[in-house]
Amino acid sequence: WARFMVAEGVLAGGTDEAYLDVCRGYVAGRTSIEALHRFAAQHLLAIAAEDIPALQAHFETAIRTELPAASRALVARHQQAGAQCCIVTTTNEIVARPFARAFGIAHLLGSRPVIDQGRFTGEYAGPLCHGATKVERVEAWLRARAGEASAESGSASPAPAAGFRNRVFYSDSRTDLPLLEWADEPIAVRPDAGLRAHAEARGWRIIERLA
Repeated sequence: WARFMVAEGVLAGGTDEAYLDVCRGYVAGRTSIEALHRFAAQHLLAIAAEDIPALQAHFETAIRTELPAASRALVARHQQAGAQCCIVTTTNEIVARPFARAFGIAHLLGSRPVIDQGRFTGEYAGPLCHGATKVERVEAWLRARAGEASAESGSASPAPAAGFRNRVFYSDSRTDLPLLEWADEPIAVRPDAGLRAHAEARGWRIIERLA
C-alpha cells in the first residue's frame, strides 16, 4: 500500500521507506505494535476518506495478479467445501479490504482507523485487532453470524456455533498464538521461528509451501 500510494503520487516520496524503517524497528523489538500502526494511520492514510474507495479499487487491480495462485486456490477449496472464510488481521481495514476482495473473501476483521470530519485522525477505534483481541473479535463475529442464522430460521435461541463445526486458522506469526490455540485446526504457514517452535512442540500442521 505504501509503495502503491507513493507511486501514485498520493503520498510523498520516501513515505514507503520511512514506514519500512518503522517495521524493521518493530521486528527488532524497538517499536511497539501500537506505535507501528499509529505511524501507518498517520502517514499511510494521510488522505481524505472520500478518496479511499477509488484508491482501494485501483490497489486491488494492482495486487490481484501478484497473489500466489496456490493461496487463491486454497481459499477457493475452503469456499467450495462450504466454509465461511474470514481474514483476521492487525492491518487496518482500509488497506486489508482490497486483499480480501482480491481473494473473494467477504468477511474481514482488522484494526479500525478513526475518521473525523472526513480525515483519518491517526488513532484507532478500540484496541488493535492483535494478539488476544483477535480471539475476541472472532468470537463476536461468530455470535453475530449465529444471530443472523437464528433470525433467518426463526429460532428464538441461536446456537453459539451457528453451524461452524470446525474452526481453521492459518498464520505465519507467533503473535497469532492466542487465535491458533483457540482454533480447532491451527496451521502454521512458513512460520517465524517462535511459531515454528511452538507448532512443532504442539504437533500442529506446518506448511512450507502451498501447492
